[in-house]
Amino acid sequence: MNGVLVQYKVKADRVAENEEKVRAVYRELAERGDDSIHYTTFKLDDGQTFAHLALWADDAPDAGLGQIEAFKAFQENIGDRCEVPPRPAPLDLIGNWNLLPTEV
Repeated sequence: MNGVLVQYKVKADRVAENEEKVRAVYRELAERGDDSIHYTTFKLDDGQTFAHLALWADDAPDAGLGQIEAFKAFQENIGDRCEVPPRPAPLDLIGNWNLLPTEV
């Protein structure tokens, strides 16, 4: 299983906009019914920092998010929304307890 954790901080006046763009990604993922990706987003307790976790099968070239129109819209001008730009960190899965399907 491959993965990436991306964290960034948006400007205070852009939080609602960012949340809507994130929700649009989930709506499109639900419409597609794509179960090859495990994706979740959190807003941290400062109310401005977001963390996105994406995991996908080892044999998949990427998370497939680049094919999602809403994700492309989310990424567009993200630098303008951010106080702290996105910092991607590749992940290597060590363990899993009830967060992911057992066949990872």
